Amino acid sequence: MIGLEHYLLLSGIIFSIGIVGVITNRNVLKVLLSLELLLAASNLSFVAFSKFNGDYAGQLIVFFVILVAAVEVAIGLAIIVLMYRRLGTIQADELKELKW
Repeated sequence: MIGLEHYLLLSGIIFSIGIVGVITNRNVLKVLLSLELLLAASNLSFVAFSKFNGDYAGQLIVFFVILVAAVEVAIGLAIIVLMYRRLGTIQADELKELKW
């Protein structure tokens, strides 16, 4: 039987993959996708705790996290498209014009 530990282990693995992706990638699009992995891992934890505690507050939090993730993707992709049009690259280490 699948218990809470299994869900939390899977969530930890997904979160770790997301952290490694954010730290190691230079491509802004890959960093954005890694941030989505971080949010998905937290959603999995919220739903697992909600299921095993019998409380639906975790599922309500997941709804708002999904809303924030959708807005983040829309705004992030718009920024990436504008950066590519203006600078010709989406590599994070080549975007020196964003500094003051």
